[in-house]
Amino acid sequence: MSKKVLVLEDEENIRSFVVFNLKKSDYETVEFDKGSDAIQYMQDHSDVSIAILDVMLPDVSGFDVCRKIRATGKRTGIIMLTALSQESDRVTGLMTGADDYVTKPFSVAELVARVDALYRRMNGAGFDDNRITVGDFTLDMRSRELLRSGERIDLTQVEYLIIKAFFDNRGKALSREEIVTLVWGKDYHDDLKVVDVNIRRLRLKIEKNAAMPDHIVTVWGYGYKWEE
Repeated sequence: MSKKVLVLEDEENIRSFVVFNLKKSDYETVEFDKGSDAIQYMQDHSDVSIAILDVMLPDVSGFDVCRKIRATGKRTGIIMLTALSQESDRVTGLMTGADDYVTKPFSVAELVARVDALYRRMNGAGFDDNRITVGDFTLDMRSRELLRSGERIDLTQVEYLIIKAFFDNRGKALSREEIVTLVWGKDYHDDLKVVDVNIRRLRLKIEKNAAMPDHIVTVWGYGYKWEE
């Protein structure tokens, strides 16, 4: 997989600093200060592995860019840059298809570490080329796709890993902390609400009624469990 990262940030000093440090970590970069230009680039190119998107932009918002990228169906990891005081930005970013978020002001070392972690997850290090079938669902670990009765369900990389965590632990309730460790890694120390937001998004994709889920059920005061 290409190590190309798209950086969308309208503040030139921040963008330049991020690009400089990504290049030091052996990533190829393309940079934009307008969302419309980033959208056009993503439509014309298929070799971007990860996109770093600022929320506040002079034309279209980072959320709109995220939606457009997801609409292409490309396997692109997305990290949102959100304001520290705006929790709603983080939730919105995850619900529109982002895999992770970093709050401003941020440490560039942390951002590069998040890029590294997402890149490793997308490359599937340590996964078998087998399939796991649970009821009507089949998780294909070669293509990293979820099928329901043979029909593909589009997942982000984080959603794929959450489903895999459930399928690997059938019959077991997983705490939010366990899900974070299995999906984001043991070094992830951000808000556990990232789990709840991704679960909410997954339910919208796989449940007949997301408000009354049959498969991803809540274990109150603890976490979640997959029901066949």
